[in-house]
Amino acid sequence: MIAAIKPAGSNTRGLLAYLYGPGRHDEHLDPHIVAGFAMLGMPDPGRDENATLTDLARHLDAPVRLRNSEFGRKVTDHVWHCPVRAAPEDRYLSDAEWAEIAQRIVQAAGIAPADDDLACRWIAVRHADDHIHILATTVREDGRRPKLHDSGLRIGDACREIEKDYGLRQLKKGDRTGARRPTQAEMHKAERLGWDKTSPEWLQNRIRAAIPHVTNAEEFIAYLAADGIEVKARRGPSGDLLGYAVGRPGDLNENGQQIFHSGGKIAPDLSLPKIKARLESSWPEEHPTARRNRPSTPWHQATDALDTLHTDLVDDTHAQAHIAALGELIEATAQKAPGNLRAELQAASAAFARAQRSQIRAEDRAAHAVRSAARDIVHTATGPDGSALAALLAALVWAAVVAGRWHEAKDHAHQADAARQAVQHLQAAADRALAPTLAELTVRPPRKEARRVVANDVRAAVPDHAERILADPAWPALATVLADAEARGHRPEQLLKEAASQRELTTARQPARVLITRIQHTGRNPAPNRRAEAARRRTTIADASVAGQQIGHLPAGTGPSQSMGGQQVVRSRR
Repeated sequence: MIAAIKPAGSNTRGLLAYLYGPGRHDEHLDPHIVAGFAMLGMPDPGRDENATLTDLARHLDAPVRLRNSEFGRKVTDHVWHCPVRAAPEDRYLSDAEWAEIAQRIVQAAGIAPADDDLACRWIAVRHADDHIHILATTVREDGRRPKLHDSGLRIGDACREIEKDYGLRQLKKGDRTGARRPTQAEMHKAERLGWDKTSPEWLQNRIRAAIPHVTNAEEFIAYLAADGIEVKARRGPSGDLLGYAVGRPGDLNENGQQIFHSGGKIAPDLSLPKIKARLESSWPEEHPTARRNRPSTPWHQATDALDTLHTDLVDDTHAQAHIAALGELIEATAQKAPGNLRAELQAASAAFARAQRSQIRAEDRAAHAVRSAARDIVHTATGPDGSALAALLAALVWAAVVAGRWHEAKDHAHQADAARQAVQHLQAAADRALAPTLAELTVRPPRKEARRVVANDVRAAVPDHAERILADPAWPALATVLADAEARGHRPEQLLKEAASQRELTTARQPARVLITRIQHTGRNPAPNRRAEAARRRTTIADASVAGQQIGHLPAGTGPSQSMGGQQVVRSRR
């Protein structure tokens, strides 16, 4: 059941004309009052042929007229309107049931508290089977205004209880972190102009796409403007950026002026203070141009950054920061991924946007590595190779699963559901990205004896999941991966243990696929030569020992600051 409070109005008679009229498409049938502040003697134009809409409006507006006649400052925003709608699959509710529901909602809102004889005047009009409209005039009988602060939250809580009591579809409890729903006017305008999204939705997507590209608020504003978005920056006398609003090109009001939306109204986490906190969480030296010479690609670095995600969600403020940064990494990956994966990844990014924000305040610096990886990806000039992308997408799937579990543990119902939706899109993209790699691995399986050996490695490394892995259709490809890794000097059993420690296999649909991406990532480089490493250590120890002996025989007055020079002399003599 959804109750949506509309903006305050000033024309009681005009709203009644809509409620008792035919509707926009003749959908209003048999409009009549099912409940109200004082049913006895209340005119109902739907049941009394002698009653008029004007009579009913005057009846409801009486306390407003009285207050306005006694006080110099008149009340004009007195019309409170709240449609209440049942879900399409809900059962039919009688007039008596709707009356009880309306009574509970006006009590929760503060319009008509229980046992308050001086409360506001209100009615509930039913003109369809599945919903009612509650209309109230927000001046009490004693001339005071009702306390309606946070009434939307209280009404939401009341609706959740009503759903339980009446056996209706149970919706998730709100937490004030969701993006504003598009208005009917915005949806109609988008349809009229042929837009697939309303302006706030379109702007939200563009803003989120910009965040991984920039490192401070001024860059953010400049990037939006360069991206073709109308931007209006609010600055203080010193020129400091205080706020911003954005507009969609072509979205004009009736006077032909650009319509702007502030970032915080588009979504709570897109206000300027929230964005600045995220952008300023990276260390100065971590700008993408300062990291071009790293040996690993941004795609591998991103996978590495996600490896410790499950251990970083212990502290709530750190967890919220990592989940917000994870959304940026998904968005960055969607922008740079091959075209055949982009639609699924963009859908994953859009779904995960709801999972990025909760009532928990994020410690943004905690997610430095993940956020830096996102920025590196959007600034890289080259795309990923197949195995690197497959490994990253598999890591993103698991990260989204972990994020969803954290939200579930915190009773963040909307966020947990958003994470589950994102997982579905990420999994579809991951499967598609891995397909060429699987095909290449499957056509060159190791010899029978080698397969038997690596099968034993699987049983030794992950005994609880061995049979599922060996029965997985992707097992031949995994056997090839293990054989390739062994040829590079790695120990297959050790690689399997490491891979299983990074991602639990109980919930994996196809555990062999999970292990393929993990092992290809961790075992992509040749293993270090242990004998050579041991010899190097022995040489280093020997050099240090000889240097120590030489220092002991230095002439008097030679201090520790000269010891390095002494060591160099010894090495040159040797």
